[in-house]
Amino acid sequence: MLLQQAYETVRNRTTAICAPLKTEDYVVQPVVDVSPPKWHLGHTTWFFETFILLPHAAGYTAFDPQYNFVFNSYYETVGARVIRTDRGNLSRPAVEDILRYRQYVDEAMQLLLQQELTPDLQALITLGLHHEEQHQELLYTDIKYILGHNPLFPPYSEHMPLPDTITNNSGDTWLNMKAGIYNIGFAGEGFCFDNELGRHKVYLSDFALSTHLVTNGEYLDFIQSGGYQDFSYWHAEGWDWVRQNQVTMPMYWYNISGQWMHYTWQGLQPLLPDTPLAHISYYEAAAYAAWKGYRLPTEFEWEAAAPQLAWGQRWEWTESAYLPYPGFTKAAGAIGEYNGKFMISQMVLRGGSEVTSPHHSRITYRNFFHPALRWQFTGIRLAR
Repeated sequence: MLLQQAYETVRNRTTAICAPLKTEDYVVQPVVDVSPPKWHLGHTTWFFETFILLPHAAGYTAFDPQYNFVFNSYYETVGARVIRTDRGNLSRPAVEDILRYRQYVDEAMQLLLQQELTPDLQALITLGLHHEEQHQELLYTDIKYILGHNPLFPPYSEHMPLPDTITNNSGDTWLNMKAGIYNIGFAGEGFCFDNELGRHKVYLSDFALSTHLVTNGEYLDFIQSGGYQDFSYWHAEGWDWVRQNQVTMPMYWYNISGQWMHYTWQGLQPLLPDTPLAHISYYEAAAYAAWKGYRLPTEFEWEAAAPQLAWGQRWEWTESAYLPYPGFTKAAGAIGEYNGKFMISQMVLRGGSEVTSPHHSRITYRNFFHPALRWQFTGIRLAR
């Protein structure tokens, strides 16, 4: 019964995220990293159909055999697929077709969930729910990109809460951590992804983490001091990125007639100086830290200190490359493609964000993105 309730809760939240959208919003793909909202609705449904219903529900028939080609994301094991850059060209299936697809799969899943399930099947369904929660956050960030790059800057919803204000942002409040051996990785009961497994010990020298995230106002000081014009703060690859893309400020920031503005869920608004900075790349995070005379934390320092920190408003860039923990092994089949094959050329982020699904974040959670990406709610916590 608990699994059935969890299924209903997660699936209903996905459709609720899309409720403020117009039909035209569902189809747009401005850049390769942003998927159309209707694709997310179909892909998360395809996951349950492909990995759970077709192999485990007696008599189940696929809603549409072509959907495997349309909604497979990156699973080589499952077969051919529409390439990622072409997702925005899918005028068909229509939004109404995909909503019928979701209903069709949900009805079949409800029947399956009423049966006695093996522990392995329960674990697979649980993975599917956490997979959909990941896509819920992607839905939010992709929707913000779609609307935030519309020349009219339309609001998503005036009912979305504003981010919390950081009141103590003097920059000199630090959590000091003693040198020692710390346990890293998931332990205990409950769900985790495979990249969190392989709990192990690491030795950390004395270090300190800022007790607050960098704010918009603090980052504005970096901009106004010429931070984007001084190569000395940047990694070589980051400096190339700045020059090639003519980057001068975070995503969604604008200087309009001398007034700083940023795109929010409520539309284009004056910049809020005391709220946590968001939508920056690893390159920008590292450059800001260098400008301040500090650095970014490693993911191990972050995990060791996190129980004593307030976290969860932003995904915090770390100085750690996304690599496997000791003893990491990929599961057999398509499920083994979930994390392991992405362990190259990406940086780890820790924490969570204002659009992370409830109960989906934990101290051992390892998010990861390429260093140039910034459409997620990414921010900075300094270390020394």
